[in-house]
Amino acid sequence: MQEIQLFALASRQADWLSVRQEVVAGNIANANTPKFKAKDVTPFNAVLDQTQHMAMARTHAGHMASNDLSDEVDIKESALNDEIGVQESGNTVSLSQELSKTGEIKRQYELSTGLVKSFHSMMLMTVKR
Repeated sequence: MQEIQLFALASRQADWLSVRQEVVAGNIANANTPKFKAKDVTPFNAVLDQTQHMAMARTHAGHMASNDLSDEVDIKESALNDEIGVQESGNTVSLSQELSKTGEIKRQYELSTGLVKSFHSMMLMTVKR
């Protein structure tokens, strides 16, 4: 029987969404900070392509493998928003764009957890028979 990768994929996406939510929250928190440059993370498919074939090495069988994606996710400056441009203070954070990102992150969390829940209940139904 082949290994089911859906749960591992959902876990990786949840880790990536956590990192992205942290970056977006930092942007919102620094919306009034002079010369602060808005940041964003690399898309999930790029992170998945990088980590798909690499397994983390453990030096001892009792050690747990790390799920921390913060080393694998590139945090870079966001593209400049044409709506606001660079503000007088040198800040590039667009609150409307950041709040839109938080909604997108929430929807992705809900979609991922809904898929995992459905898949899990489907697997349980096959076991019951």
